[in-house]
Amino acid sequence: MSENIEKKWQKKWADAKIFESNPDEREKLYLTVAFPYPSGAMHIGHGRTYTVPDVYARFKRMEGYNVLFPMAWHVTGAPVIGIADRIQRKDPWTLDLYHRVHGVPKETLPKLEDPEYIVKYFSTEYHEVMDEMGYSIDWRREFRTIDPTYKKFIEWQITTLYEKGLIQKGEHPVKYCPNCDNPVGDHDLLEGEGVGVNELTLLKFPIEDKILVTATLRPETIVGATNIWLNPDVEYVLVNAEGENWVITKEAHYNLSNQIKDLDIISEIDPNELIGKMAKNPFTGDELPIFPASFVSASYGSGVVFSEPADAPADYIALQDLKKNDEMIAKYNLGGIIENVEPI
Repeated sequence: MSENIEKKWQKKWADAKIFESNPDEREKLYLTVAFPYPSGAMHIGHGRTYTVPDVYARFKRMEGYNVLFPMAWHVTGAPVIGIADRIQRKDPWTLDLYHRVHGVPKETLPKLEDPEYIVKYFSTEYHEVMDEMGYSIDWRREFRTIDPTYKKFIEWQITTLYEKGLIQKGEHPVKYCPNCDNPVGDHDLLEGEGVGVNELTLLKFPIEDKILVTATLRPETIVGATNIWLNPDVEYVLVNAEGENWVITKEAHYNLSNQIKDLDIISEIDPNELIGKMAKNPFTGDELPIFPASFVSASYGSGVVFSEPADAPADYIALQDLKKNDEMIAKYNLGGIIENVEPI
């Protein structure tokens, strides 16, 4: 019964064209909201996002405004290209996701190998769902951001703003996809949305003819450093960084090579040969022992960590645990060193 009532009034609205906004003498109100990105089926979040402006549009019409409420489809290349590539490779997880969750018929899935078809398929579905929701949209103004006229508008907008000195070109940290060889925004990601960009500071601790390069969010805590942590179970490499011999993990080299040019690997290096030796604190000049730690990540930062147990509970716990580990102390001959290491 309720469905019949909905269809009845939705047809009356459509036949009367009451949501089509044409110029007249009434006070105008243009209402827009972030265009949805049609790379999959609509979800409850879309329902919330587009119901709110629809309620406002209806309210302002009741107040006598000439309300223009358009809708468009936002398209950036990276996600749909990634989806199309996965479907082309017959990735089981992606095929199951788009069939079972997004409701794409199995016979239609091969067509999603074309990224433009993905956009067309889901934007058409979004349009139908929004109609079923009864949204008061003027569909004569519908477009996709890959339409030639819209792309020309964006080109004009950016060029005009640049010429007026309102935007400038410069360097700043961005998310970057080495597979696509392209910087990406949050909505360009196929997965992993919401991950922030951490700005780490590299600090250099000399040891013999090498430099242990640490990466930290808190460079000021170097004044309380007591030791260096290396993970004896991961791969480290010696790299040439503008004439300096850096010690970092192999995974860190891959990450840093996308940010620092000419970071060439010289050789692999065994972390076990460094554990038990002393490195120099570049700020205080103190000699700091190098200790083993399994918690050091090979992929985050540089894979080399300076310990500051007075301010970092994890460092304090790791230090106390190591002091109780007779086997590890004996293995690396730390007996004459570790008992004197205390939080500063």
